[in-house]
This record gives sequence, C-alpha cells and structure tokens, in this order.
Amino acid sequence: MKNHWVTFLQGSVAVKIEGKGIERFINQLTRAGLAVWNVRRQGTMAVTFELRLSDIHQLRKAVRGQDLHVRFLRGRGVPFLWKRTLKNAGFLFGFFLFLAVITVLSNMVWGVEIKGATPKTEHEIRKQLDKLGIQTGHSQFFLDDIETIQRKLTNNLPDVTWVGVELRGTTYHFTVVEKNMPEPVKHPGPQHLVASQKAVVENMFVEKGKPVVKINQYVKKGQLLVSGVIGNDKEKYPVAAKGKVYGKTWYKTAVELPLSSRFQVYTGNAAQKYYIGIGSMKLHVWGFRNPRFKQYRTSEEAEKVKFLKWTLPIRFIRETVREKEERDRNYTKKEAEAEAKKLARQDLHKKLPKEATVTDEYVLQEHVRNGTLKMMIYYEVVENIAIAKPIAQGDLE
Repeated sequence: MKNHWVTFLQGSVAVKIEGKGIERFINQLTRAGLAVWNVRRQGTMAVTFELRLSDIHQLRKAVRGQDLHVRFLRGRGVPFLWKRTLKNAGFLFGFFLFLAVITVLSNMVWGVEIKGATPKTEHEIRKQLDKLGIQTGHSQFFLDDIETIQRKLTNNLPDVTWVGVELRGTTYHFTVVEKNMPEPVKHPGPQHLVASQKAVVENMFVEKGKPVVKINQYVKKGQLLVSGVIGNDKEKYPVAAKGKVYGKTWYKTAVELPLSSRFQVYTGNAAQKYYIGIGSMKLHVWGFRNPRFKQYRTSEEAEKVKFLKWTLPIRFIRETVREKEERDRNYTKKEAEAEAKKLARQDLHKKLPKEATVTDEYVLQEHVRNGTLKMMIYYEVVENIAIAKPIAQGDLE
C-alpha cells in the first residue's frame, strides 16, 4: 500500500489461508478490486497477507464454496486501537479526569499578594478585590483582565497613585504606590491679594492685611484688593495678606441642540456564550440558545488556559451579546430651550470653583436654524476673585 496513513486510519487485518488453489483465489480477490499486500507463503499449503478491514465481508463471500480455511491473525489501525481503549475505559476516564482537574486547579486564584501599601490601604484594596471577585478559590476565567483590574483599583482608591497588577501562575501580585500628600504651607511669605479677573466687589472677609477696595467697586484683572504692607508712613512692614474677596463676574456660554436626533442605547438584555479556542478554531461548549435580538453588539474576552506552570495553546472565550435599539429624541422649542440651558449650566460649572454661585442668567441670542437650536447665554456669578501675589521690594519703599 502506498498510503500507509490511510490504511492505518481505516484499519487492516492480517489473514492466513490454508488449502488448495490459494494462488488462484488471491488472483480472484485482486480482480474483484480488493487490495492485498504483504503476501507471504507459509509452506506449500498456506499463505498470509493483509487487506483492508472494510474488505473482510467481500473476503468471506469469496471464500464460500471453496476448499479453503481462513484465519484472522491480528488487526491493525485506529479501529482496533479504539476497541482496546474501550476495554480500558475506566483507566482512560480517570486519566482525562485527572488532566481536567489539574487544568481547572491551574486556572484558579490561589494567592493574592500586596506590596508597598500601609495596613489601612491594604485593607481597602482587599475590600475592592472582594468586589471584583479576586479571592482564593475563584476561577480566573470569570475575572476581568489585568488592565481592567488595574484601572478599577486606581479609580476606586483615592489614596493610591498607581497599582501594578501581575498574574504569575495562580497568584495575583499587586504593587502599590500611595499618594504622598504635601504638607500645607503654614507660613506663606509676604503677599498681596489681587483680582484674578474683572469684577464688581460684592463682599470681603479679610483676616490679615489692609483692604484697598470697597463694596460695589469695579476692579480689573491684577488690581490690588488687599495690601500685604501694613503700618504707617514712618514704619511699614510686610505680612501675608489672607482673606476672601467675593466679586460679581460674567461668563458667556454658547450651546447648540438639535430638535430631532436618533441615538443607540443598550436595553440591558444580554446573553453569554462560552467557547474553547484552539488557534483560529472555536468550539462552542455552553450557552447554545441564540438570543432573538434585532440589533445587538458582540464583545469577546479570552483567557489563556494554563496547565501547572505552562500556558497551553488553548483559550477560554466568553462572548457577550448585548441588545441595543435605536431611539428617536424630539424636542419642542420650549423643551429644547430648557435642555440647552441645563447643558450650558453644566458646562459653566466645570469652569467654576466649587464655592462659586450663579446668581442670574440672560439669553443674549436664540434662533433655530436647520433643525438646531442655537443659544448664547450670559451668566452673572459670585466667586472669590482674590489670588496671592508676592510683595515686591519696591512696595515697601
């Protein structure tokens, strides 16, 4: 046989034939299309040869009515190996079960180590890890990837500057860099308080220094509000002026809002499917029901499978299908005005300090063009306009 692999897969049988007219019988098999090979004479009345397992039925038909005795010596190939394997099914099952248990245990979390954190910070980190499911005995397949864990920890821990996450085998290693809060300056140097922008002074609370402006006075950017030079004409000495000067300031905000728009949102319905990936192939192992979503988005997360200390060329793939839908949003002109004002205020508050207060607003321009509302809004704000400015040597003369 030229193709030994095909023969091995299909299976072959060694046959011994005894009797008269053996040569004529073998020629008869050949003419019938049966492949016969390794023909060897065993004395004057016997011959051994091999043929395909699938041709045994035809061999039996051909030998009927002839003075020949047929014996099957042995079988070779996959069918016979499989048959022998089934006889030892208990051992085979135990072997594969052992491999499966070792693989599962190799992909679980068996340790969490945290370095560089104080006991208080370590306690907070472990609380966050419990929320993320990173606990001893949990499967790594259902945990977030390293980058996501690092981002969530950094965002949820205000006292931490950076968290390094590394997975070595079955242990997560966390390296923590805590924030070093600078100590506040207790004794600032001699300074004035000047205006950060143009404003009308509304109120003042001066703890140290000499006020040089009055209530309702208009001031320009950089104008002196509270002097850090106190004393009389004969004797002057500098201090660190301290206090707050509240002034009325003005801002303009432009906003555009389409009266009609279409956008996509997730409905909250989702389905998950699980696969075992080998190379470019994916074997579906769980979650066979196809969700009936008209519109959806599919995301995929893959985890490499480990066996003891080795990483196997196998991936555990979690595929999430999220339903989404398109919605139309239509505003009346009045509703659009209210929404535009809301958006404009949100944009304004991003620019203002926390203690600033919006006291009034005026719509300077408003028109609808090409289905879009455009507004220019003018705001009056009361905020602390005092900022420190070091005292120059010439201010004392």
